[in-house]
Amino acid sequence: MSNPAGPEPIAAPNLHPGTVEIQDEALVFRGDWILDHYTHLKKQANRLDRTVLPAETDFTALGQLDTAGASVLVSLLGPDILLSSGAVNQLPPAQGELLRTVARSLAAPPARASAGNPIAEFLADIGERMSHITREHLLLAGFMGQTLATLVTVLPRPRRWRMTAFVAAVHDTGLNALPIVALLTFLVGAVVAFLGATVLEDFGATIYTVNLVAFSFLREFGVLLAAILLAGRTASAFTAQIGAMKVNEELDAIRTLGLSPIELLVVPRVLAMMVSLPILTFIGMMSGMFGGALVSALALDIPFTQFLSILQRDIALQHFLVGLGKAPVYAFLIAIIGCLEGFKVAGSAQSVGEHTTSSVVQSIFMVILLDAIAALFFMEMGW
Repeated sequence: MSNPAGPEPIAAPNLHPGTVEIQDEALVFRGDWILDHYTHLKKQANRLDRTVLPAETDFTALGQLDTAGASVLVSLLGPDILLSSGAVNQLPPAQGELLRTVARSLAAPPARASAGNPIAEFLADIGERMSHITREHLLLAGFMGQTLATLVTVLPRPRRWRMTAFVAAVHDTGLNALPIVALLTFLVGAVVAFLGATVLEDFGATIYTVNLVAFSFLREFGVLLAAILLAGRTASAFTAQIGAMKVNEELDAIRTLGLSPIELLVVPRVLAMMVSLPILTFIGMMSGMFGGALVSALALDIPFTQFLSILQRDIALQHFLVGLGKAPVYAFLIAIIGCLEGFKVAGSAQSVGEHTTSSVVQSIFMVILLDAIAALFFMEMGW
């Protein structure tokens, strides 16, 4: 027959708040050191003078123990004492291992021993930095390979193309960046023409300002300025977008749905950059030469018709192709670095800022480094 008064309440476990006291030159721990008594345990620990605590400890009367109580014990006795003394062996194996684990986690990391030799310390620091750089480059190479593998898988299958994300990325990286690229290259073209005219005027060779502007923008400045602008403008945006998604755990949600973040987020951005940067490079070349032509017409008495005839007569098509051929390579590298730094973001806003800065610095550095290597290569090949 059921009880009309309802089910009998379950009795609470018999818990005894933990205590600590000094007896016979030993620190004796009693009762249950658990989360339920955390405030009481902290008061018990704080009332003791840590400078005069006895060296001996007695855990034989200790009851229950959990992580909260173990943390109070470690803060009272110190992790080094608990790890070095044999008093923990008085506890049951499970409690002893818990106390040792908490003590190890709260122990200060060992400081690197000083070699005492400034040269040795300097070389050790260089070694650590080189090791870090090597790991970063290996990670970049692995991410690059993963992206290329995904590209090879996705491109033959039009149904898996993310056209909406691709078009939006092209609009953001290409169309929105066009005015600033055109303005900057126009101003740099005018500056190059002024400098060329100033130097060449002493030799009576002012007319070669046209060749200087054309060579510099077709081979180097057009693609380099556009790539640097995109590295600062777009790589940082990629890092911030993907980093914010990681902080909000959206990347985990994408993986939970069985989708690939590389295919969903990286591939459209990489392809958009590889489309946008060649177009911006062409616009940069034309704007830079227009700035040089304007300066030539206003300050050097070289009309536009003569400027164009010199371009047609002296400037080969290969210079244009050399400059334009660099653009897809730079675009791929900038997009890969921006996306990789986004995936490396930890769970904080500070980490987003740090990796955004890192992506811009790495992208600009790699673009300039590759441009220098390409210049040497093309010079040796006679291109």
